[in-house]
Amino acid sequence: MAGRHIAPDTPELRKRWGGWTFTDANREKADWHIAKYPEGRQKSAVMPLLDLAQRQVGEETDTQGWLPLPVIEYVAEYLDMPVIRVLEVATFYMMYNLVPVGKFHVQVCGTTPCMLRGSDDLFETCRKRGMATGKVSGDGLWTLTEVECMGNCATAPMVQINDDNYEDLTSERLDAILDALAAGENPKAGTQEPGRHTSEPAGGPTTLKEMVDANHDYRGEW
Repeated sequence: MAGRHIAPDTPELRKRWGGWTFTDANREKADWHIAKYPEGRQKSAVMPLLDLAQRQVGEETDTQGWLPLPVIEYVAEYLDMPVIRVLEVATFYMMYNLVPVGKFHVQVCGTTPCMLRGSDDLFETCRKRGMATGKVSGDGLWTLTEVECMGNCATAPMVQINDDNYEDLTSERLDAILDALAAGENPKAGTQEPGRHTSEPAGGPTTLKEMVDANHDYRGEW
C-alpha cells in the first residue's frame, strides 16, 4: 500500500495552483451535488467535489489528476468546511491522489488472492516498462501503486487503471493493455479471459447447473 502523504506546500506549488477554481461546467456540477442534501448539510458533498476537482486538475495537466493543497483548500472554502476536515477525507480514500501522477495510474492489487494468482508477475511487468512505485515515469505516462483488495478476487489478478478494472491478467495480457493505452487506444475493460463475461466460473458452472436457464427447487434433492 502506498504511503498517504500530501505534496509539500512550497512556493512553487502555490504559484501553480493558488487561485485555482472550478470551471463553469464543474461549478454547475458541484452545485448539483450540493443540492442533493438538506440545507446546512452541504458538507456531505465533499467526496464528489474532491473527485470533480481531481478530474479537472487531470484535464489541465493531461494526467489522471491529483489534489494539490490549494485545490483542497478551495473545496473546503466552497463547502464552508475547515481545511483539515477536507484533508482528512482526501487522505483516507485511495481514490484521491495526493501527489502528481502520470496520464495512467496503474494500481496493482497485491492482496492474497491476487498474489496467489500472479500479481508479483504484474508488478514485474510494470517495472520492466520503467514504472516505479509512487513515481511518475520519465515519459509522463505511468504511475504505479500497490493497493489492497478492490473486490475482484474471483477474477484475480487484477489491475485498476484510471477508471477501469482489468481482470484475469497475465504478464502478456497486461503488456497488451499498456501498449494499447500508450497508443491512445481503449482496450477492453473487465475480464481478459477469452469466453468469460464477468465473474462466472471459468469453464462454466460445475454445480447447480439446473439453475442456469430456469429456477430449480433443489430442496427435495438435499
